[in-house]
Amino acid sequence: MTAPPTKAAPGDAGLLRLPRLAITAGEPAGIGAELLAVLAASDVAADLVAIADPDLLMRAAATRRLDLRLDADDGRGLAHRGPGSLRCRAVPLRAAVRWGHLDPANAAYVIESLAEAADGCRDGRYDAIVTAPVHKGVINDAGVAFSGHTEFFAQRAGVEVVMMLATPTLRVALATTHLPLAAVPAAITRASLQETLRILHADLRSKFGFAEPRIAVLGLNPHAGEGGHLGREEIEVITPTLEALRAAGMQLIGPLPADTAFVPRQLAQCDAVLAMYHDQGLPVLKAQGFGDAVNLTLGLPYVRTSVDHGTALDLAGSGRADASSLIAATRMALRLVARRGSPGT
Repeated sequence: MTAPPTKAAPGDAGLLRLPRLAITAGEPAGIGAELLAVLAASDVAADLVAIADPDLLMRAAATRRLDLRLDADDGRGLAHRGPGSLRCRAVPLRAAVRWGHLDPANAAYVIESLAEAADGCRDGRYDAIVTAPVHKGVINDAGVAFSGHTEFFAQRAGVEVVMMLATPTLRVALATTHLPLAAVPAAITRASLQETLRILHADLRSKFGFAEPRIAVLGLNPHAGEGGHLGREEIEVITPTLEALRAAGMQLIGPLPADTAFVPRQLAQCDAVLAMYHDQGLPVLKAQGFGDAVNLTLGLPYVRTSVDHGTALDLAGSGRADASSLIAATRMALRLVARRGSPGT
């Protein structure tokens, strides 16, 4: 499914325009810029606007021997994009880049590119955001508190969000995101879990077209607490929350023991799985579909998708990075924009 062209903005002579996707290049010392160059060479039918340093993009394209054509983004509608072409909203690097070598001086460059993407979606200049991987550690080393794209976009938009990864056959959302494991139990409350499930339920309906989404909810503890003998979070927090939301009409399964929740028979009964923490659900999904998985931020007032992998510093500059996840994330963004309606509406 490809997002259909729509009427261009005033001043664009009534042309049908492609959906405008803001593509951020992520950590400049990693593989992000190379991934953008490969994406530009693909046949993806979208107005791809790279928010990045143009010289970095050209350097990255050279590592793949790709003939990249960069045009300054003027904000006007684009009816057709030729393979190898990319529009660029220039954000300057703060320091020279050596492939594979992190530099805290460029943390401000990364943050500025994310802010431009978020603010552009808010203002209607872009229809969706697709992000290449960032390196959380080096941003924090620069003195900027940063726990991830998901939290950054949520704070920027002033909304509560849910992180979900999806492959063509499996969707896994998270009740908590980038937290130390020791902090997870206290972070799961009846209020937070109810908010997470409401966001997940709403976006499964509006973005994925499930009229009555079926959500499997995992327990926190082994064997979902074993009746309270292996932890009481299921009894005191998770089960009461599920009961309250079932009474409101949601189709919720669980809490389920995580070790058997992903067997085919169980997955056939649900449209998405809600895991309690990052490494409870995502290893299964990535083992099943690494490279084809897409990271989504649910609950935002716009579409945001991302790759399912990190910065791959060891591959940076080698010309061997695999762009399949970025291309999958871009195609997913287009499908979600199409489902939402005409871009810009």
